[in-house]
Amino acid sequence: MPAADRPDLTAAWGRVSGLAERRGQDPAQVLAVERLGHLSGVDPARIPGVLAGTAAEPPLCERVHRRFLRLRATRLDKHGREWPLCAIAEDFDAPGASLGPLNAGTGLPRLGHAAGVQRFFGVYAGFLLADAKSAVERALAATGPGSGSGGDDLEHLSYLTGITPQDIRLTLDGNPPRLPLKEQVRGRFEHLRRTRPRADGQPYSLSAIAGSFDASGQSLTRLAQGEGLPNLAAAAGIQRFYGVEGGFLLADDTEALATALAGIERELESAERSAENPMLAVMREHDVRGIVTRAGRLSPAGWRSLADHLDDLLAREGQWGRPPGPAPRRADQRAAGTGSGARGDHAGTGEGEAR
Repeated sequence: MPAADRPDLTAAWGRVSGLAERRGQDPAQVLAVERLGHLSGVDPARIPGVLAGTAAEPPLCERVHRRFLRLRATRLDKHGREWPLCAIAEDFDAPGASLGPLNAGTGLPRLGHAAGVQRFFGVYAGFLLADAKSAVERALAATGPGSGSGGDDLEHLSYLTGITPQDIRLTLDGNPPRLPLKEQVRGRFEHLRRTRPRADGQPYSLSAIAGSFDASGQSLTRLAQGEGLPNLAAAAGIQRFYGVEGGFLLADDTEALATALAGIERELESAERSAENPMLAVMREHDVRGIVTRAGRLSPAGWRSLADHLDDLLAREGQWGRPPGPAPRRADQRAAGTGSGARGDHAGTGEGEAR
């Protein structure tokens, strides 16, 4: 996903913090950097910098190496020890030595091995590849309420996931097709080229795609012909070129569909919030529920004092004696002047994703 299209992490943090408070949970525990680090694979010491936008992104090889070490350190076996390389590699029929360069930070694993590592540890398909901002954003989303169902437009889901409508039906029924990784990755790559064309409607050439990550078009020929898998760096480059999540090529159908549905749910919630009753929006924005909950403990004299204080505030703001009007629009909404602009603002700063 392009950086410009990602939600503001600070806003996401605020939404999750507010949601935790409303549910009677301690935001410090819900948003503990150790928890976010466990979910995202980002070193907890780096998370404050990532949230502030000041943390430099390490090279892909170093990033994948760090994520792998973190998986081994935080997902231990039943004896509380790190899984040996041979046990991890055996799960996808490879020798333990094949993970030596990844463990030492001297090289990237093959794409199939990366998929196997993520499947072994039960993390999402983009865990090793995602940049820090994407990883923390996903972890913040995971701390909120669980994703639900929604969005039954199979063509739209197919566009988002690269899965055919027929296979989506099977996946929703609990019987996802099991394709060989090579066939799955080739199909997802073809889907990206077909559904994200150039301005003239033609697919981007292999050379244009590969040039975005300083490779030659020939490096993608075998992938396009269904004769092999790209290396991990090429897979990351393809996904970055098309602006899709770091696990787009690797995610199995169930995970890809769940990710798409979660995104649709956030869009629907954002749209719903932009169209809701203005008074409800004001109440939500100013946490009226929390105010009323605390005020409920007041004595009758306290209630009268609170009413007097509110009258004073209204008088100071020139609102005393006026009938309540619609909630004032924010400056960026007035500038946008359209419903879509208002929706975009809610998507970036509202609480829709954290309800």
